[in-house]
Amino acid sequence: MARVRRWCQQRVPEHARGEVKVECDVAPRHLTIVECRPPWRQDTGAEWTRFPIARLRYTKATGEWSLYWRDRHLRFHLYDRVAPSPQIDDLLREIDRDPSGIFWG
Repeated sequence: MARVRRWCQQRVPEHARGEVKVECDVAPRHLTIVECRPPWRQDTGAEWTRFPIARLRYTKATGEWSLYWRDRHLRFHLYDRVAPSPQIDDLLREIDRDPSGIFWG
């Protein structure tokens, strides 16, 4: 988790962190990469919006992480352009690369 949190923090330059952040939500079976943005209008409150970008699922039986992409209905689907890996860094590199534009647009 610490590796993913460092990766999230490095995604956004220091000078832009008031406008956008990338965070990692932790659940028992997966990690979700989330893009966060501040309120764009004063009447919407002080909460930042949180938009899921990708999900990383760990399978204990195989010892591997799998990468999932999010559709417009906020459902996650297996990303088949990279194989599951025991190294989470392999999947983070694929999210960075984003050859299809499915993660960052």
